[in-house]
Amino acid sequence: MWFRNLQIFRLANEWNFSTDLLAERLGRHAFRNCGATEMQTLGWLPPRGNPGELVVAVGGQQLLALGVEQKLLPGAVVRQYAEERLAALEASQGFPPGRKQAAEMRDLVTLELLPRAFVKRRLTHLWIDPVGRWLVIDAGSPAKADEAIQQLKDSLDTLPLHLVRTQLSPGAAMTEWLAAGDAPAAFSIDRDCELRASGEERATVRYARHSLDEDEVRSHITAGKSATRLALTWRDRVSFILTEQMQVKRMAFLDIIKEEAGRRVESGDDMFEADFVLMSGELTRLIADLVEALGGEAE
Repeated sequence: MWFRNLQIFRLANEWNFSTDLLAERLGRHAFRNCGATEMQTLGWLPPRGNPGELVVAVGGQQLLALGVEQKLLPGAVVRQYAEERLAALEASQGFPPGRKQAAEMRDLVTLELLPRAFVKRRLTHLWIDPVGRWLVIDAGSPAKADEAIQQLKDSLDTLPLHLVRTQLSPGAAMTEWLAAGDAPAAFSIDRDCELRASGEERATVRYARHSLDEDEVRSHITAGKSATRLALTWRDRVSFILTEQMQVKRMAFLDIIKEEAGRRVESGDDMFEADFVLMSGELTRLIADLVEALGGEAE
């Protein structure tokens, strides 16, 4: 349940979904398995596996889980079967099939193969902070975040949110931190980064497990390259990669946080709830510090 990536959105003031109302709306779009001829289905699943519990609410924080089931049917397989059918059709009718016949044959073959296709399922977790007005999605790409947002919007009929906009762009701020060899007080620079030029070729330099407090890095910046990714650690508690789109990737909660979760369990708290309370509390502070380091939110 510990998030690995953060796609961060700001909920508008109009957000007013209580836990009960949220659960009721999600229940109308609960997850179901793919039908025999369906390529993909999406729906809401219980985040901790308790039947009917589509929203885990602890300490004012809410956790959702979007389930996605996809049929794995490679295009090459469809083409192979379709070409065999089209060759047989050509032999029987005495002339090559037209475009319409070929398209219809591909559609027919797809429908026939779908019931035999392998099925892949994945989960995307969403954390809602109604007090701080954050929606955070554990997704490694904007496409998966957009998928979750669209499903949430369809379930609620409305979704008042927008991307977080800061006074300083993450790319400009990260470049400045690397040039100075230091990050704002809550953060420390680690040993991974990506620098990219703005020219047509967009020349790129990547450092992995390499000291970034060196003249070589600053010379690339002087030559016009800007930071697009930078490894950071927040208050010796969470390490991550920050991107120029303000995505947080490869997040790792350090041992001190896991130890705190263990102490909560020893005191009688449910393990899942203890993890969620601790994670949401840490991320609330991390996001606040990150926004501040980027000059605060833009109007």
